[in-house]
Amino acid sequence: MADNDPKTPQDLSDFAESLLKNLQEKFQTLSDQLTQRMEEMGSSIDELQKDVADLMTQAGIENRDDVVH
Repeated sequence: MADNDPKTPQDLSDFAESLLKNLQEKFQTLSDQLTQRMEEMGSSIDELQKDVADLMTQAGIENRDDVVH
């Protein structure tokens, strides 16, 4: 057995708690990063929709909701 292997029930409990806390922190970091990327993508989509609407206006094309969502 390795030196860091749990030897008592308390050691096992402490190890499991530490492992779960570490996993939770990593999951939260990934979740935060994903949320940020989704917000950035949403902003990019909004900008693209505005640009398409502006181009359609410049081209004299009626801006219809069924064309640009």
